[in-house]
Amino acid sequence: MKLPVLPALLLISSTLFAADPADPKNGFSFSGKDLSGAQQPTGTWSVVSAVSIDPANPKAFVSTPGEGVLLNTLSTKTVDFKTEAEFGDSQIHLEFCVAKNSNSGIYVQGRYEVQILDSYGKATVGVHDNGAIYERWDDATNKGFEGTPASANASKPPGEWQSFDITFTAPKFDAAGKKTANAKFVKVVHNGTVIHENVEVTGPTRGGGNVEKPTGPIRIQGDHGPVAIRNLKVTPLPAK
Repeated sequence: MKLPVLPALLLISSTLFAADPADPKNGFSFSGKDLSGAQQPTGTWSVVSAVSIDPANPKAFVSTPGEGVLLNTLSTKTVDFKTEAEFGDSQIHLEFCVAKNSNSGIYVQGRYEVQILDSYGKATVGVHDNGAIYERWDDATNKGFEGTPASANASKPPGEWQSFDITFTAPKFDAAGKKTANAKFVKVVHNGTVIHENVEVTGPTRGGGNVEKPTGPIRIQGDHGPVAIRNLKVTPLPAK
């Protein structure tokens, strides 16, 4: 009696039909194992199993080797993390952890930033605080404009894991390339609290460049202090 060949066929099938992390139709999900699906260079971004505040320096992390957590650096700074795949309308989930006074951000489409900052305990929050849709910038006047603070400060202390759930619609363009609709943060939920609803963004926020397009990568700022990310997932939504 011959042994069944099904396991081998399954192995071939899974290889042939494995999802391409650079294909936006598949979304993006941080594997927890490596930096697959990330643009080069990736600087000092690495994969560890856990982070915690350094007892000798609250502005730094200590880490545990292993899998599951994306870490930019223990104490200093590095390049931004960017996905190879680009997305339009999308649902984004990520969990993040910052050291004391640390600063980062998630740039949807690489252009529109939701701020990540140690804002724990602040009675009021502004356009530079955690959860804010960051301000735009005018080079001519050297001043910021627009920007939308979070409607509530839902921040946890440094060293604790927090979450964002972002529903985003991309800017729309006609056949000639003229913009017909602004980008919009349909909803942003921070640690279970709704902090934004239906906030339009008239152009890229500061640090997001000057050009708008129908799609763009997910970008995590890595050059403003220690930040750890886990369970990063981007789900494309049907265009409206």
